[in-house]
Amino acid sequence: MEESRFFTSEERILLFDLYKKLLKLSKDTLQKDDCRKLKSHLKKVANSGSFPRNAFGMNPIIKDMQTAIIVAEEIGMRRASIIGIMLHESVKNHICSLEDVQKEYGEDVAGIIKGLVKINELYSKSPTIESENFRNLLLSFAEDMRVILIMIADRVNLMRQIKDNSNNDARLLISNEAAHLYAPLAHKLGLYKLKSELEDLSLKYMEHDVYYHIKDKLNATKAARDQYIEAFIEPIRKKLEAAGLKFHMKGRTKSIHSIYQKMKKQGCPFEGVYDLFAIRVILDSAYEKEKQECWQVYSLITDMYLPNPKRLRDWLSVPKSNGYESLHITVMGPQGKWVEVQIRTERMDEIAEKGLAAHWRYKGIKGETGLDEWLNTIRETLENTESDREMMDQFKLDLYKDEVFVFTPKGDLYKLPQGSTVLDFAFSIHTNLGCKCTGAKVNGKNVPIRHHLNSGDQVEILSSPTQSPKQDWLNIVTTSKARNKIRLALKEITARQTEFAKETLERKFKNRKIGYEEAILMRLIRKLGFKTVTDFYQSIADESIDVNEIIDRYVEMQKKESEQNDDIVYRSAQDFSIQQSSEIQKSFKDDVLVIGKDLKGIDFTLAKCCNPIYGDEVFGFVTISGGIKIHRCDCPNAKEMRTRFPYRIVRARWAGKSLGKQYPIPLRIIGHDDIGIITNITSIINKEDNISLRSIGIDSHDGLFSGMLTVMVDDTSKLEQLIKKLRTVKGVKQVSRG
Repeated sequence: MEESRFFTSEERILLFDLYKKLLKLSKDTLQKDDCRKLKSHLKKVANSGSFPRNAFGMNPIIKDMQTAIIVAEEIGMRRASIIGIMLHESVKNHICSLEDVQKEYGEDVAGIIKGLVKINELYSKSPTIESENFRNLLLSFAEDMRVILIMIADRVNLMRQIKDNSNNDARLLISNEAAHLYAPLAHKLGLYKLKSELEDLSLKYMEHDVYYHIKDKLNATKAARDQYIEAFIEPIRKKLEAAGLKFHMKGRTKSIHSIYQKMKKQGCPFEGVYDLFAIRVILDSAYEKEKQECWQVYSLITDMYLPNPKRLRDWLSVPKSNGYESLHITVMGPQGKWVEVQIRTERMDEIAEKGLAAHWRYKGIKGETGLDEWLNTIRETLENTESDREMMDQFKLDLYKDEVFVFTPKGDLYKLPQGSTVLDFAFSIHTNLGCKCTGAKVNGKNVPIRHHLNSGDQVEILSSPTQSPKQDWLNIVTTSKARNKIRLALKEITARQTEFAKETLERKFKNRKIGYEEAILMRLIRKLGFKTVTDFYQSIADESIDVNEIIDRYVEMQKKESEQNDDIVYRSAQDFSIQQSSEIQKSFKDDVLVIGKDLKGIDFTLAKCCNPIYGDEVFGFVTISGGIKIHRCDCPNAKEMRTRFPYRIVRARWAGKSLGKQYPIPLRIIGHDDIGIITNITSIINKEDNISLRSIGIDSHDGLFSGMLTVMVDDTSKLEQLIKKLRTVKGVKQVSRG
């Protein structure tokens, strides 16, 4: 009576049919008394009535039996997996213990059940179940790969059974997980048939209209497609038979999900997807002749149909990491249609259908990939009744030997390269946390920043506000992200030290009442042998050079350059220069510039390093004394100022009119030292309205001359016109603004 309440009348009939089918599939793998003990146990479970049904109201015993059939029939797994599936709910619901299972059925069955329970616990606690990290974590945590295969089979079974269920919310959740978790897992393990089924069913439940739109289109075009396939393969069949090859051929329509993805990717309707099907040639070949005969078929087909060389996929020479072997070609068939042809052997086809688990059927076969050893491990583990735990642990490590997966205290999951340290993990969470990291608690124990992490570790980063990155941290971390963040932080520390050093230098200048010109200081820095300004200020911060000595050298250089300039002015037009200087300074104070947010009347000076004039694009730079210097936007020092002191940059623009306001602009002229060329140059300048020559200095050598002219100009447009005219003088090679 109790049992009849556990099973409905329909379920009792279904249970009997499933039980017969499962016995037929597994009878050659079961041990003596396995059936009797299993039957007795299931009766006990049914009588206890303590097995809950799932959200879809499915009977747990029937569901597990359906999963066991998929595992046996479609993946090819054996005794331990089948019994493990049938008993794991009993262990999870505390009807029996792992010790009882191990005693009755052996360690191998108990190991599978332990893995299923462990994965279910992990599954229930992770908040990021659709992530790639979670898929990889499942694989790296599975002590026995059969556990993952069983999980995939169970989800395939569930998706098959819920098509008419009324619990739509639960169906959407299950379908979403099937699409984002189980289908990619199946793909990674080479279970292409089950992967396609999961994707199609997920699309069917999640996007009902899209699924049936494509399905109806496929049904409507089936007759024409079948006719085309037959016309395409008939000449191939004759050629292969004439060559004496043993084979069979079939046309395979692409999955609905695959077609939908192509429609989305190409942005086209169903009619725009040209490769709706593929032709598969499956050879019955001896292992040693597999490659030879596959390439022979390739040669025969491409003799008949034009191949597309860009779409050749050779997974014969180098199989995929999941064991997939095949030769894919795309050829131009009748009516100008591209057709994909897959060439493989019976062995390759079974591996493609059943995934890695199929390798156990081919004991003794040596492939040509680096996966040979761990594929053999799977085969041996599936064949042996006693699981070799050491071999399985090694397989687990080999599968994702380049990655580790760790949790935060909140359960968030992070993937890091193998060998990553606590410091790597801190920077992967947040840069500030990495910079302040002092260590961590790993699984509740305090560890230093150098500690290497392992998959499954729960890590709580410890930090201190006084901590800052050190140069030797670059030797601790392994990830490029952490290394880049540390370098950036060290650069910022250097920048702060540099800024402090510059402020110190400028304060010393001010205390000694010495005029400070950046152009002269830059020349001094180069003369002292520093490659960059940063190196110069860093040496001040490190106190490797004395600030007072630098100021003394600066004063000496300033005095020398001043004497040279006086000499040039004396040779050209001393009186004129003196006469103009007061007018120039006066003109600077007029409101010809708007600084900041429409502010006028602010004290400013024009920088001597770039000599801006009316019409130039300019910006203001707040000096240490509080005044503002106006620089051209293309000033040689602009980049350095914007990089080092962005907070001291202010907007500036010219306003009003330039009439009556003139600015001294240096011009550098290079040309042939011909007779009269200087006269021609000065003549052009004198003829220009509102432009006057303030000074001129000429130096000639080996038939060439270089001159520095200072002209008084009121705006950029007149300056550009003057430069164009000077370039037309015969013998002048170059004219540029100094």
